[in-house]
Amino acid sequence: MTAYILRRLLFIVPTMLGIMLVSFVVVQFAPGGPVEQVIAKLSGSDTGATSRISGSQGDFSNRGMAQGGGSVDAVNAKYRGAQGLDPAFIKKLEKQFGFDKPAYERFGIMLWNYARFDFGSSYFRDVTVLELIKEKLPVSMSLGIWMTLLTYLISIPLGIKKAVDAGSRFDMWTSTIIIVGYAIPGFLFAILLIILFAGGSFFNWFPLRGLISENFWALPWYAQIADYFWHLTLPILSMVLSAFATMTLLTKNSFLEEIRKQYVLTARAKGCSQNQVLYGHVFRNAMLIVIAGFPSAFVSAFFAGSLLIETIFSLDGLGLLGFESVLNRDYPVVFATLYIFSLVGVVVNLIADLTYTWIDPRIDFESREV
Repeated sequence: MTAYILRRLLFIVPTMLGIMLVSFVVVQFAPGGPVEQVIAKLSGSDTGATSRISGSQGDFSNRGMAQGGGSVDAVNAKYRGAQGLDPAFIKKLEKQFGFDKPAYERFGIMLWNYARFDFGSSYFRDVTVLELIKEKLPVSMSLGIWMTLLTYLISIPLGIKKAVDAGSRFDMWTSTIIIVGYAIPGFLFAILLIILFAGGSFFNWFPLRGLISENFWALPWYAQIADYFWHLTLPILSMVLSAFATMTLLTKNSFLEEIRKQYVLTARAKGCSQNQVLYGHVFRNAMLIVIAGFPSAFVSAFFAGSLLIETIFSLDGLGLLGFESVLNRDYPVVFATLYIFSLVGVVVNLIADLTYTWIDPRIDFESREV
């Protein structure tokens, strides 16, 4: 197992290199880079998301043209709205954002810095990327951890119960509720919760913005805990809905498949009780497919899955930070969040594989290639 772990750890390097290379190449052709953002602000042009998407093409791919000088027209023609601006000012902007260097050199510098977890500073905020991430992390951690914990704690026991009582009235009623819950988008359910319980049209029981109240630090510790979960209730319910439905059905189907196998009939014929059959024989095999989906579910819940919920409930987390950074072409933040998300995903995937061997010792990764 030690050799397998070492191979997987070494495999992280080419995996991360491939992810960053593909992302970097794609960004080279993205319209409306940071230089154009500054020019648009100076010229009073529309800097909304639509204008950035429909803006000039080849922003990054043509940036190397100005390094050797050239006429005013040659320099300004690269950027929409740059006509009439001093080409020396444009070159100064390119140098400020690091675009005075060729793409391969910028990519190499980025890799070297990221290997040392040096993500630089935001283009448009006077703060380092690590400080930004540290500031937004509590929101994403709160949403991701509690969503994952509640999903697994509720879905797995419920899925097992539905598998054991398959076809019963309990199974049919809970399946109806689960299917309806799965069909409702999380953001739509969030709006419904706001209307019902956050001062929309009926009750005003829960707050509508923030992770904590303004007087949080003046409260006693038990009141701080209550205030924290008071703010989290509606966002977590909104996020758990679809994940809860998916995990419950996955657990049920996995246990149903195992319960119908021959070894279960043999265990029952030997006089094993229901709990001994379920948790002594079926559980290890049935849970493998549930664990297999944990890495993607965890990373999605922790980072990407909370974007709309963060926006609706005014929670300033990593999902909202990444989205705004893409719109604003704040590339240090974009690449840093991508790097961290990808790295966490790869590590969690390794942990999931190791969990396989803990649940089912018959699985031996040592004899397999990565």
